[in-house]
Amino acid sequence: MAGANAGTKEEKPRSDLKRPWAAVSTRAGLSGVRLHDLRHTNASFGAGAGLGLPIIGKLLGHANTATTERYAHLDNDPLRKAANRIGDDIAKAHGRAAADGAEAPRSKQR
Repeated sequence: MAGANAGTKEEKPRSDLKRPWAAVSTRAGLSGVRLHDLRHTNASFGAGAGLGLPIIGKLLGHANTATTERYAHLDNDPLRKAANRIGDDIAKAHGRAAADGAEAPRSKQR
């Protein structure tokens, strides 16, 4: 949270975003979307991009890393993607079909 010296009165963060968010979400056609949902989506995309939980925590303003660790489950998908990518590269090197079903190009025999 920002302290009392966070800038001018106009620059200070709002403490109640309920009405402004209702106006923004209605105008954008985001029925039933909460601000928390946007924070979670932000964390999901960050984890999916491999940014790491410490970076994501800083972006979300978490003072405690334990708070960000709740998003740790989001790191599983990038790990699976990385493992599949490596497996596909190995399969291609051996002239086999990739794990995703795409036919790997055959290497030329010497």
